[in-house]
Order: sequence, then structure tokens, then C-alpha cells
Amino acid sequence: MDVREALYTTRAMRRVMPDPVPMEVQARIMDAAVRAPSGGNTQNWRFLLVDDPEVKGQVGPVYRRALETLWATLYAERIAAAHADPESPESKSVLAVQRSAQWLADHFEQVPLYLFGFTQHDASGSSIYPALWSAQLAARAEGVGSALTQVLAFHNDEVLTILGVPPGEGWIMAGCVSFGYPTGRWGVAQRQPAHEVSFRNQWGTDPGFRDPEPLWSPGT
Repeated sequence: MDVREALYTTRAMRRVMPDPVPMEVQARIMDAAVRAPSGGNTQNWRFLLVDDPEVKGQVGPVYRRALETLWATLYAERIAAAHADPESPESKSVLAVQRSAQWLADHFEQVPLYLFGFTQHDASGSSIYPALWSAQLAARAEGVGSALTQVLAFHNDEVLTILGVPPGEGWIMAGCVSFGYPTGRWGVAQRQPAHEVSFRNQWGTDPGFRDPEPLWSPGT
């Protein structure tokens, strides 16, 4: 797969089929993940793959509680505004994201594979997130959809206990990535144009380019 196709079409794909991700596909995804940049080449990361129904059955209820907390706190104002004006483009986008995230929560146990990323004594995530993103790009090349979530941080200690993470060693759960063969279609995600969120040399200055439409599209 062309690298630009992977970059432009690897978006959150939460709605997936229950079909298992073959072990050889998982191996290729993880082999790509550990090639990611690592600060000081310390590689102070660990990755935990979860496909056991029993483990997913323990994490699922925690995930749903965590998402309920997210809707009631950090996203409460945005969701209320979206429901107050449901026909606006911004509201439709917010509500679509909420439905997608809620689908993952409601079907957590049916998603075939999860990848938990951990760093040791590094709350910044500067090294682990490139690795998780590489895993998502590698999954895209395999036709596997993925979505990164940090919502389980609301119940961090409970999740670490379920997953058997050894206490007292400084391991920090940086995120969880869901994997599965998507029910929807791949496509270029709608985003604000880069020139609207970028500056050059000083905050608020013109970046020097204007590209209102994506610079890559299928077939180019």
C-alpha cells in the first residue's frame, strides 16, 4: 500500500466484525509497531494483546463506565450543544463521533482484538504513541480497522489489575487500540485544512500555503 493512502485513510474505525485477526497479521502489525522511534532508543514500552473473551468480559463493563464518565464530564457541554442544534454540520459531526464511540462500548466484548500500550516512568507518551500509531498504519495495510482510546484512564488501577500489570514498577497505561475488520468503508477523513491550524515562526502568522482540499485522494 502506498504510504499516502495509509496516512490519509487510517481513521478511527470502531465498528468492526467479530472475525478474528489472524496471528500472522497480528505479528506483522506488532513487528511494525516496535520499529517506531523511541526516545533515546530506550524502548521502555510493553504491549499487551487481548483477545481472550474472559479478559474482554472483565474490561468491557469498566470501559462502559469510563465512557459514561466521559460523556458526563469532558464532553457534556459539546454533546448538549449538539443536541440543541442537531442539524448544524458541527453538531452532526459530534453526534456521529458519540454514536461511533458508544457502539464500541456497547460491543466491546465482540471486538476481536485490543492492544494496550504501556510506558515505564514516562507519563508523556512521547515514545509509545508513535509505536501505537505505527501499529494502526500497519493494520490499515492489512485491511484491519483500528481506533485509539484513552478513556480507560478513568479507571486506570482497576484495568491494570485485570490485565495483571505488576504494581510498583512504574508502568503507565498510555492507551488502548481496538482492531477488527471494519463494517464500513475506508475514506479520507474530513478535517480542518492544515493552513487554518498552522503557523510559521510565530503564533498567529501565515504558514505560507493554502490547500482547502486534501492533497491526496483515491486514484491520485
